[in-house]
Amino acid sequence: MCAASVTPVRLGPVTIGNNPLPVLIAGLCIIENAEHTLRTARRLKEIADRAGFQLVFKASYDKANRTSVTSYRGPGMKAGLEALAAVRAETGLPVLTDVHREEDVERVAAVVDCLQIPAFLCRQTDFVTAVARAGKPVNVKKGQFMAPADMRQVIGKIESAGNRQITLTERGVSFGYNNLVVDMRSLIIMRETGYPVVFDATHSVQLPSGAGTASGGDRRFAGPLARAAVAVGVDALFLETHENPDCALCDGPNSLALDSLPQLLAEIKGIAAALEEC
Repeated sequence: MCAASVTPVRLGPVTIGNNPLPVLIAGLCIIENAEHTLRTARRLKEIADRAGFQLVFKASYDKANRTSVTSYRGPGMKAGLEALAAVRAETGLPVLTDVHREEDVERVAAVVDCLQIPAFLCRQTDFVTAVARAGKPVNVKKGQFMAPADMRQVIGKIESAGNRQITLTERGVSFGYNNLVVDMRSLIIMRETGYPVVFDATHSVQLPSGAGTASGGDRRFAGPLARAAVAVGVDALFLETHENPDCALCDGPNSLALDSLPQLLAEIKGIAAALEEC
């Protein structure tokens, strides 16, 4: 990577920061059932191993920010954490999930390797510090309403709780109604904090509430944006995947088909190799 080095963050056997290849953070928007989750994790591990990428598995047990009250939110904490624990035990992959309530933090931290702060909650001081005090690495999604430099204040809140295991994720910024755009300068600005930066290629092509009772999206742009982010210089790529995105219970329009990943990873590997020549 041509950019300056950052303080690496370790998630089990995976290190995010200063690697020739960005780490792959990939998985399901939401846990649909335990068997499907494990099947997806196995397939992702196979794809990542073959391509030579470090992998962190991601899936949510609950999505508290769905557009409609009738939208599927997930299996709940108990069943969801059991599914994530099974992935961790069978595959050996580190696991990342998001938390939405302070009272959930301790139970979730006991199971996963990384706690994720959702974009809509990244300015909630009490919540952010509660997540940080769990002592696990924290991945913070930058709010769609925030400038990249604003993340320094979020970092300060996490550091105030004694936690310096931080990664920062860009997932697009609101541009008018029901639309997001990505300013690639954000990746550079956030990386200047000295912490690893993640690019969320699939949420960046989401169309928030664009389908009326659900968010829309346009997955055809996720690959090009991922390639651009790697060319700029990021430490990890965040990709939500599904074996059949059109049938996914959440975020299908912006999720990538599992079978499309090998080609994308090959392209990313080529870009990363060119950067190594800098």
